[in-house]
Amino acid sequence: MDFVIRDVRPEEHEEVGELTARAYLDDGHLTFGEDDDYLPVMKDVARRAVEAEVLVAVDAGGTLLGAVTFTAGGGTWADIARPGEAEFRLLAVARAARGRGVGEALVRACVDRAHTLDGCARLVLSTQDRMTTAHRIYRRIGFTRLPERDWSPVPGLSPLWAFTLEL
Repeated sequence: MDFVIRDVRPEEHEEVGELTARAYLDDGHLTFGEDDDYLPVMKDVARRAVEAEVLVAVDAGGTLLGAVTFTAGGGTWADIARPGEAEFRLLAVARAARGRGVGEALVRACVDRAHTLDGCARLVLSTQDRMTTAHRIYRRIGFTRLPERDWSPVPGLSPLWAFTLEL
C-alpha cells in the first residue's frame, strides 16, 4: 500500500467532510442531492470524531484519500449495531483515489478495531442497494447480508441493506 490508515486530525475535519460529501453527491447516493438533510451530518466530522472514531487513508504526501466512521454498538453513531457489535458507516473514497484499495483498507481497519473491543462478536453496516462496488469489498472480506436488519431512515425510500461479519 502506498498510503496509511490512521485517526483523523482536527485540522482535517473540514476536508474529510468535503471528501465524504463529494463522494456521496457525485455518485448519486444522496436522494435529495445538495438539499439532502443528511449532507450537513456527513460534513460534521468534528462531531463524528468526538462521538465515534473517524479513520482516514492518507498518502505519503499527506493527501486524504478516504475516510470511514467506526463505533461500538450503543454509540451515538450506531444505526443498527446492538450491544456486543460494532458498526461502520460513511465509507468514502475520493474519486482520484479509487482503484488503489483504499476502501478495502478502511473496511479492514474497522474489522481490526472491532477485534479490539471486549465482547464484540460482529461488525455490521448499512448500505444502499445500488452501492455495488462497496458490496464487492464487503463480500470479499467475508461480510454477508443480514436482511432482517434492513431499514429505511426516510419512510417511503428504498431500505438500506444490512451486512454482517462474525468476528
